Amino acid sequence: MSITSKRCPSHSNISPSLATPVEMLIQLATFANRNEPPRKSRGRVDIILVKAGRGGKTVTVVQNFVGIGLPEKEKLAKEMQKTCGVGGTVKEGRIEIQGDKREEVARILTKAGQCR
Repeated sequence: MSITSKRCPSHSNISPSLATPVEMLIQLATFANRNEPPRKSRGRVDIILVKAGRGGKTVTVVQNFVGIGLPEKEKLAKEMQKTCGVGGTVKEGRIEIQGDKREEVARILTKAGQCR
């Protein structure tokens, strides 16, 4: 006696009693992620540490944004300043944050969907 899984031609749902374990896991994963918005990465950004030409002070610079305008950069910069507890600015399309805050900046950018 052989049991095969059957699919209704008009629906893509699988009957749980006839599904293979793999199909059930796929269905469960799809159901679990249904309520979450898909996470999109908007490309690569560079997070660099700059010391030259700043009087010996260290600055974290975020540059090479893709598909992001000045208002969103200013919003990200403000969030970075607040989270890191330091000053910063947006200059020439780059975000500059005072001090070595690369890890905190990377975490904020990941949360905002700028990088993974």
